[in-house]
Amino acid sequence: MTQPVAIHGHFYQPPRENPFTGEVPREKGAEPYHDYNEKIAVECYQPNALAGNLDRISFNIGPTLIGWLDRHDHKTYRRIQEADRVHRQTHGVGNAIAQPVHHTILPLARRRDKITQIKWGIASFRHRYGRQPRGMWLPEMAVDLITLEILSRRGLSFTILSEEQVQGEVHGNAGPYRVRLPGGGFFAVFVRDRHVSNQLSFATDQITAGRQWLADQVQGRQGLMLIATDGETFGHHQRRGVQLLTDMLRDEAGSPYQLVTLADYLRTHPPVREIEISERTAWSCSHHLGRWDRGCGCTPGDHSWKPVLRSTLDLLADEIDAIYLYELRRLFSNPWLLVDQYIDVVLGVADMNTLIREATSAKLTTGQSLRIGKLVQAQLHRQRMFTSCGWFFEKLNRPEPRYVIAQAMRAIQLVKQATGTDLGPDFREALCAAKCGRARTGLLAPGHTAAMLYDEIEAANQLVLS
Repeated sequence: MTQPVAIHGHFYQPPRENPFTGEVPREKGAEPYHDYNEKIAVECYQPNALAGNLDRISFNIGPTLIGWLDRHDHKTYRRIQEADRVHRQTHGVGNAIAQPVHHTILPLARRRDKITQIKWGIASFRHRYGRQPRGMWLPEMAVDLITLEILSRRGLSFTILSEEQVQGEVHGNAGPYRVRLPGGGFFAVFVRDRHVSNQLSFATDQITAGRQWLADQVQGRQGLMLIATDGETFGHHQRRGVQLLTDMLRDEAGSPYQLVTLADYLRTHPPVREIEISERTAWSCSHHLGRWDRGCGCTPGDHSWKPVLRSTLDLLADEIDAIYLYELRRLFSNPWLLVDQYIDVVLGVADMNTLIREATSAKLTTGQSLRIGKLVQAQLHRQRMFTSCGWFFEKLNRPEPRYVIAQAMRAIQLVKQATGTDLGPDFREALCAAKCGRARTGLLAPGHTAAMLYDEIEAANQLVLS
């Protein structure tokens, strides 16, 4: 009897666009390429798509990344779409699953933001693949029951977690399992084999031949084995990754394993056994999400800036939301519906003015429509402020914290243009408390603050901010 094996690739890159220009700046270290998106596309996305590897694995591609591929590497983008289409034709279900749009750590997000990120992720998936997703990848696998409840209510069927995120022994069996939801009913969870997944991710130098290695891993197992890892493992993080994956996916008579994909396996193997999740956990932090909140041992050195940056952005989000609701409640019965639908404008399938006109019975002037449009657009950048990458690493003076601060500044600019209210001075003042605390890091020496990043971003974008 052959052993079922699923390989899932989580393909994602942090957003790199300047929010004031919409362009990705040239990135140091990506040479000879313009930026890391371009570099990783050549090393990973292009060769895996060309080899047909996406045809046989389960995968998700971050909505911001697949949007970049659509604009800058359309041939690879089309091959990704084709992989899901062909799998749907041959198996009755696709092999791609969705992801929230901005890689937000959902358990740390407000309920309203959870809903928006999930709705936007579903809408983006439908736009790219022409169908409703069955599963959704959670950013950093960060999970809580409220998030699973929202996934279920939005028509999704399953997600993926790691062994350390569930209570009880699963013995390397991926399930799927049932998780009881607070509002009643169940949600399906596949559980990856952490050891095998990490071996493939970080110890490829110990793997001579991919197919033989995978055959060794399935010996003595019962039930589904799931390997889930960053898709960039295959070609970018690990230079031999494309070769190893291609070898593992080869058809061969007498193979001890059979490759399956998650949606297809769930259809024929509905979950029976019930498990409980460990809430507020993630696959890349063992400190109850401290990496993206209060700081923790996952990032060595001083991380005291992390809680300050998060609380400062939380406060700014409250202020942006209050202004948004004050301005729109008089004209719209459900102002948040406009935000949820705005993803269609971002994807280029709807017009902002038409969206506004159809959402209210009020007769709006051109000036009112422009102001409302700017406030809705501010909500987009307010969502981007919470991209997980902003807190992932130790240093404050990395591109990722700069990115979330720049997104906040763009939201502030749009609110000011719409209403005349300037949230910038108070925001900058609050950033003064987020300080570097170790040896010199780039331009920021010990004691320097996130407010200095604010000033640098402002200076670099003076023309568009004025």
